[in-house]
Amino acid sequence: MRFRGLMALAVLTALVAAPAALAQDTAEDARRHVEFLADDALGGRGTGTEGAAEAARYLIAQLEALGARPLPGADGFRIPFEFTAGVRDAGSRMAGLRHNWDEAESIQALAFSEDGEVSGAQVVFAGYGITPPESADYPYDSYATLDVTDKIVVILEGYPQDADDDARRVLSNFADVRFKAFLARTKGALGILVVSGPLSQGDGAVRAPRAGMAGAGAGIMAASVSRAVASQLFELAGHDLAASQAELDTGNPHAAGYDLGVELTLETKLNRDRREGYNVVGHLPAAAPAGAAKPYVFLGAHYDHLGHGEFGGSLAGASQAGEIHNGADDNASGVAAVLLAGARLAAAERQRHVVLGFWSGEEIGIVGSNAFLTDGALPAREIAGYLNFDMVGRSRDNKLSIQGVGSSESWRGLIERSNFPVGFDLTLTEDPNLPTDSTAFNLAEVPSIAFFTGSHVDYHKPTDDAESINYDDLARVAELGALVAGRVANGDAPEFVAFQSEVRGAGRGGSQVFTGTIPDYAADITGLLLGGVIEGGPAEEAGLQGGDVIVNFGGVEVGDIYDYMFALESAKIGEPLEVTFERDGETMTVTLTPRARE
Repeated sequence: MRFRGLMALAVLTALVAAPAALAQDTAEDARRHVEFLADDALGGRGTGTEGAAEAARYLIAQLEALGARPLPGADGFRIPFEFTAGVRDAGSRMAGLRHNWDEAESIQALAFSEDGEVSGAQVVFAGYGITPPESADYPYDSYATLDVTDKIVVILEGYPQDADDDARRVLSNFADVRFKAFLARTKGALGILVVSGPLSQGDGAVRAPRAGMAGAGAGIMAASVSRAVASQLFELAGHDLAASQAELDTGNPHAAGYDLGVELTLETKLNRDRREGYNVVGHLPAAAPAGAAKPYVFLGAHYDHLGHGEFGGSLAGASQAGEIHNGADDNASGVAAVLLAGARLAAAERQRHVVLGFWSGEEIGIVGSNAFLTDGALPAREIAGYLNFDMVGRSRDNKLSIQGVGSSESWRGLIERSNFPVGFDLTLTEDPNLPTDSTAFNLAEVPSIAFFTGSHVDYHKPTDDAESINYDDLARVAELGALVAGRVANGDAPEFVAFQSEVRGAGRGGSQVFTGTIPDYAADITGLLLGGVIEGGPAEEAGLQGGDVIVNFGGVEVGDIYDYMFALESAKIGEPLEVTFERDGETMTVTLTPRARE
């Protein structure tokens, strides 16, 4: 890394030592920020909630205190974006056998269901609704003796519980209810009814649609019915659901489903909740900008969390259900680190502007940061580097991980020199494709790194509270971040590297298929939007590129990421398949040949 003479050296010296009073107070400042954001009064800071709005007001006050200004052309520090907060049932019902089930305790549409109605459809019981692909090399097929075309399929949740270990290991990979819905759709079914069987654990209650499963529809009507309703339906049809489940639970591949011999009317209806969220972004103008290429250095952290767990992703136990998830480490700690680093950088002269960004919507799919880059509030081409802080409050034994250093050859040197006065025991990892906001910047070809002190038992639980934070080391994380950002602010811009990820997208059944696609997990569209493709991978060789929307993969229609995961299970190494995609309004088809995972 080259620096612009004595001025840069003086600036770095100032960042290490000054202001002395600020350096002494940073741990208490960190505590103040975390305790405010992780207070019960903010209700877990769910995106689009009043708690998130209160957090945004606090962040704006902190930016103003630092002397930050809104981005050029922005209407204040708040930058809005729209998102799907979740879904709720809007009156789904089922009728037949002189009965009508329409209470919420009896039936509710699943979050990925299509709205629709079918009358007089025959009903088929398909057991656990699992058919592993050939790649799994396991002889089990819930549909082997069944014709479900234009019928309603009843499917048990989970997978056979009394099967041997090998069977459980394979079948558990295909037990996701959405995966089962896709399979039923490919078999020609019009709708599915999912039930927790009489021999399954839990209370057998109907499953309400969850925000974390919202998104594009699965192309089939899908509803959850209570155990009581399903048992009644089977009894009225002259069958015993408990006895059928007992036979299936052995894992015997020859245990079969059957036609119930009845007809039903099924209607599924959902209301999707569209809301507005806010990123909070400001910048510290360079005191004497030298016309540097890429004139901005960006530090960011998400300030949203899980609310009371209603946004999906909660790992709370049954006794904690509905409690406030305060997210002290995830991610009040990262917000505090950005504010502390910003205070240090505000006190030093810089040749680049420093941007401090606070994202909402990270917990529902890095929505806020993606929206920021997509909307062009600050063009990615003007950003010299991005530093992300997510879960940086639980350092143990002086350890700190910095991820994504493979996004530029400059990062290792910058980090190691900056760490000399701070003294963390660092672990540097290359892969920039991470489940946090830095991925949005990496996909926009901004050199990006992510600070992380590790996961812990309180992750995504109501017990992630302020008293568990290591404030002294959190202040040191901020110090190191300020030093790295200061070097970027006064030196040459790191050069972006399109890193080839070691993650190959292996299938759920142990498939070793590698396609080289990088999905945009936050996109709320029909199809699979590619955030990018891995350099030298099959997708790039086939001609696919970032921004393409895959709508069919190997003959499987793709409505979203889950469809795509389902389609991957049928892909075979070395066998070409057709991929249909949309680019700039034009539909195109290419041939892609999957490779083996290395």
